[in-house]
Amino acid sequence: MGISSAHFAALLNGMMWTVGLSLIGFIVGGSLGFVVALGRISRSAPVAWLASCYVKLIQGTPLLIVMFVLYFGLPIVGLEVPPIVAASIGITLFSAAYLGEIWRGCLQAVSRTQWEAADCLALSRTQRLWLVVLPQALRIATPPTVGFMVQIIKNTSIASVIGMAEMTYIGKMINNSTFQPFTTYMIIAALYFCLCFPLSWWSRRLERRLNVAHR
Repeated sequence: MGISSAHFAALLNGMMWTVGLSLIGFIVGGSLGFVVALGRISRSAPVAWLASCYVKLIQGTPLLIVMFVLYFGLPIVGLEVPPIVAASIGITLFSAAYLGEIWRGCLQAVSRTQWEAADCLALSRTQRLWLVVLPQALRIATPPTVGFMVQIIKNTSIASVIGMAEMTYIGKMINNSTFQPFTTYMIIAALYFCLCFPLSWWSRRLERRLNVAHR
């Protein structure tokens, strides 16, 4: 039995779940990551320490283990979560840690003289951050942020191990019924390529444009 149009339609439906999970990871994880980035550069030692511990914990733990803990561990304490919820929380925590570090580096990459110049204008620390530093850091952060979106998309495939019906999980089900792993996974690879290549190209283009602007 070959790959039918119904199988391909199922893969496209799974791809929509992949895109949806990626958007959750980027939007919600990005919002949390911005808070983490601000915590990492905070003048408050406890806040900076907590943000640093969070980043080290998540970056030091495979995303697969994070999803396992959320899906299989929470029921132990009486919290039953469906696969989509566990996957969304896991990809959000993962994205927040890495985006927080990316943006922390971009904030600290802004010349210290910019902070000092804003201080001479009698701006508060919040005003210095929002009016002077963030606009410059945003330009630096755009290429690596777009590049990391590719990693988010590819890491959504890990959600298949907890039963979330995204593209990889659907592909596994199709393979079990058709016994054509090469064809099935080549189609999945092509669909991932269609999602990731435009972002990779855009990231490289933004990086080249930034490098030219700084010459």
